[in-house]
Amino acid sequence: MSNFSEFTLTKIVAGIKKKEFTSVEVTNSFIQKSKNSKKLNTYITECFEQAIKSAKNFDEKKDFNGLLSGVPLAVKDLFCTKNVKTTAGSKILHNFIPTYESTVTKNLWSQGAFLLGKLNCDEFAMGSSNETSFFGNVKNPYGEKLVPGGSSGGSASALAAGLTPATIGTDTGGSIRQPASFTGTVGLKPTYGRCSRWGIVAFASSLDQAGPMTNTVEDCALLLQAMSGYDSKDSTSIDKKVGNYSSDLTEKVKGLKIGIPKEYRVENMPKEIDDLWKKGINFLKDAGALVKDISLPHTTYALPAYYIVAPAEASSNLARYDGVKYGHRAKGKNLIEMYENTRSEGFGDEVKRRILIGTYVLSSGYYDAYYLKAQKVRQLIKSDFDKAFGNVDAILTPSTPSSAFKIGEKSDDPVSMYLNDIFTVPVNLSGLPAISVPTGYDKNNLPLGLQLIGKAFDEQTILNLSYAIQKRANFINNFKIWWN
Repeated sequence: MSNFSEFTLTKIVAGIKKKEFTSVEVTNSFIQKSKNSKKLNTYITECFEQAIKSAKNFDEKKDFNGLLSGVPLAVKDLFCTKNVKTTAGSKILHNFIPTYESTVTKNLWSQGAFLLGKLNCDEFAMGSSNETSFFGNVKNPYGEKLVPGGSSGGSASALAAGLTPATIGTDTGGSIRQPASFTGTVGLKPTYGRCSRWGIVAFASSLDQAGPMTNTVEDCALLLQAMSGYDSKDSTSIDKKVGNYSSDLTEKVKGLKIGIPKEYRVENMPKEIDDLWKKGINFLKDAGALVKDISLPHTTYALPAYYIVAPAEASSNLARYDGVKYGHRAKGKNLIEMYENTRSEGFGDEVKRRILIGTYVLSSGYYDAYYLKAQKVRQLIKSDFDKAFGNVDAILTPSTPSSAFKIGEKSDDPVSMYLNDIFTVPVNLSGLPAISVPTGYDKNNLPLGLQLIGKAFDEQTILNLSYAIQKRANFINNFKIWWN
């Protein structure tokens, strides 16, 4: 049997269509690799038996019309999957089995893919290290003591370790791009409204966006094409034609103007991050792109604005979890006590912290001082990007201020943890597309990524620029397998 974990998604799709191997062979390979990788703690729910049945069914019918025909995929456990447990990494949903399918996963299944399992994540996507999950922290393939990033840490770790040929995550403030950078993978946050949010467990509704996580830019383009599309069930979905991202992918980016924002050169930024940034600039110059300095003056206010807006929306969204209709229910002497006990038992510390912050900033007397002001700052940040994109086609920045840190290193310091999102948060506040592409390593041989930010609904440009960087960086994941 071939080791399909070494194959790209694109190569697997092509091989199945050419009948070089079967869907069953591919599926068995990933299942065996997953069974041998329990120490990574990437899975919450395994669907291996059903995956084999789906693979056999595909091999019998041989329907090669889909973009992902015959491909097994594990997905973040924030996407509701019909008749399959969906927990959002929380105790309060530990027994929740949806009777419906999220639009994004439905799109993938309609393109010929099928479910391999549900991947671990920070509780309700609140975290930057995958340490807040009720089901325990996920480990990074680069080291047993390292976090994989969050909140899509299970997705990033499983992908990098070869437990799934590709995966999907959600990005509220960097939750796809930051773990992608920490694990040497590609992660893209599409334009807000490009992918439906229907059937995704909500964290912050004006910020959440589903996106692809893959090993190569080619795979990213293919998966984005498969999962995108307008959805009438989602009021924030935009009725805009989905591009042929895969077939239109090119490294020919000559003449494109790339902005370098001075505000992203933050205080005490490690020299190796700055050196990586310079390397990316040189890669794009070599490809024929034009580089120019720009200013995004309100960037410095992005993180505090985000940590007002996001908890406020989380406080509202998580009010539905009361133990009455579904999910965990605790005992109580009366209805109010049952509510209190259920939420006290069901939510972890980080979720409680954000609910408290959100409720506070939305309360009478503080709404104008905090939430309304944060929304005004959000508009200023968006205006900065709008002005910059009048002169450039894309913006290049680091993905993260550091490589993967140790498990437990920042768990007692929420502010230090929140600073991991310093380069990614402005994009979510502005609703823009952005991608993290692995470009190099730090002094400890841990991966580092660069981020490309694009104009609204111009995912093709940042994919092309990432492709040009990928060709020149020749990045290869080089961790040693320690978890078997």
